[in-house]
Amino acid sequence: MIVAPILSILAWVGVGQFTGVQPEAAKTGQSYPLVEKSNCRYESGACDLENEDFKLRLTLQEGATGPEFVLSTSHPLEGVVLAVSPPDEQVQPTAMRASDGQGLEWRMALAGVPGAPERIRLVAQSAGSSYFAEASTTFLQPKN
Repeated sequence: MIVAPILSILAWVGVGQFTGVQPEAAKTGQSYPLVEKSNCRYESGACDLENEDFKLRLTLQEGATGPEFVLSTSHPLEGVVLAVSPPDEQVQPTAMRASDGQGLEWRMALAGVPGAPERIRLVAQSAGSSYFAEASTTFLQPKN
């Protein structure tokens, strides 16, 4: 009675390893979507965006001139553009500025904290590939 379930689980894992989609390295000139993780959809203070081992974390900090977005990344970036707008509007993205010498942290000053219905759209460039995402601003909202 115990052997059959164990064998079925092992068979399921084995088939997945041999026939499943295997991850590939990013190819220069290609664009890849980033997945909005669950912490973007509640008042967490941070929004994680991922595609396999390529990870970005977006937070809001109080800068010298007011609120600013801080983007931390697992891989050095060549550049990042970001826009915040209501879902049905398209606005011109603004370039973020690198705040370290390695391209692992990027910042952008804001006029104010984005509201709950607004969406964040960003494109990050790394090693000749582009990574794009759209995320909720719910993670920025104060906890009630």
